[in-house]
Amino acid sequence: MGAAARRGYAPKFMGHLHVIDIRPDSIAKHASAPLLSERPLRAAEPAINPSLHRALRPADALMPDARAWNELLGAPTLSPAELSALAALARPRFVPQGGTVFSQQELARALVFVRDGDAALGYCTSDGQFRIERPVRGPGWLDQSSAWIEACHAIDARAVTPLVVVELPRDDLPALLASQPALARRLIGSLAREVHALAVNTHGLMHKDAPARFAQWLVERFQPAADSPRRGIVKLGERKRDIASQLAITPETLSRLMRSLSRQGLIHVAGYTVHVADVDGLRRVAEGE
Repeated sequence: MGAAARRGYAPKFMGHLHVIDIRPDSIAKHASAPLLSERPLRAAEPAINPSLHRALRPADALMPDARAWNELLGAPTLSPAELSALAALARPRFVPQGGTVFSQQELARALVFVRDGDAALGYCTSDGQFRIERPVRGPGWLDQSSAWIEACHAIDARAVTPLVVVELPRDDLPALLASQPALARRLIGSLAREVHALAVNTHGLMHKDAPARFAQWLVERFQPAADSPRRGIVKLGERKRDIASQLAITPETLSRLMRSLSRQGLIHVAGYTVHVADVDGLRRVAEGE
């Protein structure tokens, strides 16, 4: 056993894990093929921050920097004192690709977020597959509510790529928030934004039809082109069935929706990139117009 492993810095593999394979290869390679593919994926090294490959590192090297904290908690910019207080509380750890971050059976003892990498919230099906309900890219919260009410995590979390997860132990939070009341307001605001987003998503699932839901999904992930705010792209980094699961539709319905939007001239699918020709048109579809 190496010195780093003896010090406890080696990543831990938690039991038998089903590796999630959610990579751009899962999308059809060219426009003449089906819009999305379910074929087995080729083994490939995921694009990820090089620092994540250095698994045997002191915990301090995995600590979020000011940029990550500010992206996670939002404006205004955190003060040096607030950053120092958060760093003293944070417990970072490395999770290998396919590893379990937490499960529904575990009692939540900390607020949990991704610093770097891609994770997914979902559940295991009866055949052992991991079905994604919501992808999370760092910096992003995985669970900032369960620990406060001393409940189990509401859903499973897995590592889609190698990632760094950071925990804020619940038992240590009261003292921090008492000494840094501005941080308490920031955490409340962060939780409120997540609740609002979930409420909007629930409304969409209950009251919007499938075309509107998919159009909204595309709008939310739209990256505008430099020369025109109406045109741009949406990167598809998930499997067809996982995107469909998020939208509460079947994979076959998702394929039909993509063909329909293509015929309307709103999008063009090339490989695992959706080229958006008219984002305003997508917004109109999302609103049911």
